[in-house]
Amino acid sequence: MEDLRGRASRLDALRGLAVVWMTVFHFCFDLNFHGFIQQRMLSDPVWTWQRASIVTLFLFCAGMGQALALASGQGWPRFWRRWAQVAGCALAVTAGSYFMFPKTFIGFGVLHGLATMLIIARLSGRFGGWLWPMGAVALLSPLVAQALLPGTGLEAAFNGVPLRVLGLVTVKPFTEDYVPILPWLGVVWWGLAAGSWAARHRRAWLEGPLAGGAAARALAWLGRHSLPWYMLHQPVLMGLVGAAAYLARA
Repeated sequence: MEDLRGRASRLDALRGLAVVWMTVFHFCFDLNFHGFIQQRMLSDPVWTWQRASIVTLFLFCAGMGQALALASGQGWPRFWRRWAQVAGCALAVTAGSYFMFPKTFIGFGVLHGLATMLIIARLSGRFGGWLWPMGAVALLSPLVAQALLPGTGLEAAFNGVPLRVLGLVTVKPFTEDYVPILPWLGVVWWGLAAGSWAARHRRAWLEGPLAGGAAARALAWLGRHSLPWYMLHQPVLMGLVGAAAYLARA
């Protein structure tokens, strides 16, 4: 039986909710890709806002998780072991997406951004109340860049390959997934700030017993295994929907 001692089960369940939402979203994406439904998933706000909300929930949970790890005295060796898993999966996503979508492969998607922002969060985890205004600045920075950069001659540099990971772009790159450092670091910082406050004052909110029976336990399980689920669910879904499309055409 899985050892759950020290687990923030409620935070796991919240992350699990993001996993379920992401899985449903990707299932709809695959249905659209194979022509079973007709949706403008890259431009319709119904879909783009869902994507933004899913990423926000994941990264907020990541910030809270780092806060609890710091409060529990987690050392750098354990941090780096987990970080290596995220970074390795990010490289695998790049390779896999290049095979599937060579013109729009994922160069800096959610796992690439997460790997970068986890290091920043770890280094800034003791900033306390400063994390709230820091997060606000990070969230607003791309809007400021879009307002000030055009006409300065700098937009080409920030839109280019090395610097576009910062997120200060005036034109969004054409790629299957793009989660730059800004504004998303702001979400991680706010999660870090909220998690630090909860660790000091309301730890039971995150680590208390789960309500909701089997459904809540299932969500918590998904949250604890979010990385392997993230890596496996889309190849499985794409394979199943692709097989269904093949049979429908046969």
